[in-house]
Amino acid sequence: MSDTAPDAAPELIDRLRLIEEQPLDMRAQAFAALHDELARRLESAPSDPSASRP
Repeated sequence: MSDTAPDAAPELIDRLRLIEEQPLDMRAQAFAALHDELARRLESAPSDPSASRP
């Protein structure tokens, strides 16, 4: 996620606020979609070889 730039956090916070304003059933779907998107970004991010060291 080259979107890890400092400006990525406000975008995520705005999305979370919009989700929280929705009715509960729509909120669950929106959180699931956001989870899937973030998981895809994480999986496609380049791995950090130093992260696997104890």
